[in-house]
Amino acid sequence: MAVNVTIPNETDRRERLSQWLDRHSGRIMVLPAVLILLAFAIFPLIASAYLSLSRFALAAGGFKLTFIGLYNYNRLFLGVQQYHFLGTLKALGPLEWVLLLAVVALMLAWFVRFAMTGFTLLGFLGRLVTASLITGMWYVVLATAFSGAIPGTLLNTLLYVFVGVFFQFLLGLCLALLCAQPIRARNWFRVIFFIPVMVTPVGVAYIFRMLADMQKGPFAPLSQILGVSQWSWATEAWSARLMVMIGDTWQWTPFMFIVLLAAVENQPRDQLEAAHLDGAGPWQIFKDITWPSIAPVAATVVLIRLIEAFKIIDMPNVLTAGGPGLATESLTLHSFIAWRTQDLGGSAAVGYLLLFVSTVTCVSFFNFVVRPTRRYQ
Repeated sequence: MAVNVTIPNETDRRERLSQWLDRHSGRIMVLPAVLILLAFAIFPLIASAYLSLSRFALAAGGFKLTFIGLYNYNRLFLGVQQYHFLGTLKALGPLEWVLLLAVVALMLAWFVRFAMTGFTLLGFLGRLVTASLITGMWYVVLATAFSGAIPGTLLNTLLYVFVGVFFQFLLGLCLALLCAQPIRARNWFRVIFFIPVMVTPVGVAYIFRMLADMQKGPFAPLSQILGVSQWSWATEAWSARLMVMIGDTWQWTPFMFIVLLAAVENQPRDQLEAAHLDGAGPWQIFKDITWPSIAPVAATVVLIRLIEAFKIIDMPNVLTAGGPGLATESLTLHSFIAWRTQDLGGSAAVGYLLLFVSTVTCVSFFNFVVRPTRRYQ
């Protein structure tokens, strides 16, 4: 009995290949970007993780990496670098213990509420990480800055992130609401307000370094009249931190302003007109109409700015060189200084701790702030 076997010809193979390409065209187009991401992001991330667990040393013909486990991290939390990373920790007094227990009670109440409204294992683990980070950071604050001790680079970074971004958002929102009004020359103001964000961070740092010079800066005559020409803000810890935050706020407020302005101008006009006809005041209009309409955009732009604020390095490096002492040094500058002294393992460890803190902070902000604001849409 003869069996007929059909051998696919070249045309059939080409048709099948064309159909396969059509089905997988999306993956094929994304593949180059994925390979680039793996080459320039994922691989350095893995390599730096191993570097943070090693000791780097120059050797004949190159360098030598010695695996030392968690030694670099132990130095930062419990060893000789604790003062640099966490700060000079002091024993908690009665008031500090009360404040710490108050935060612990709030975290426990948060968990109880979560368990009563709808418990999930993933949500529990996420909240556990967030609560542990908040409690740990609060303890460090109470044991350093609140107790009169010297805070480390971790608290300096959190100060720049939360206090700095808060005022940047507040100023940006106020400017956006102002420029959304029918005032004269508002287009000119929009251009002027946006200029600082176009200047490089190093340039902004040098500008403020010149402006803040009490002896030779442009405001030196005014400081002489006020009798403060012999005072130097760079020798005081909090004045130096304030100058860094002022410079950072001056540069990044326009970013908040331009995004919030677009959101304010896209709020529903029919609701605004109806509110004006009903005699609603400015505060009531903002609370009931403007804020619900811009809340999702506001939360998103704050999240973007939080991610960027964790990387601050140019301003404290150029303006104060991290001084006086370690008063203005950020985690990124801390990692850079360790790298410059060829302590590559310690530099990678600081970088990974910064990655952990920034990731937990930003993911928590997204889950507990950005996502809830979407109910306004």
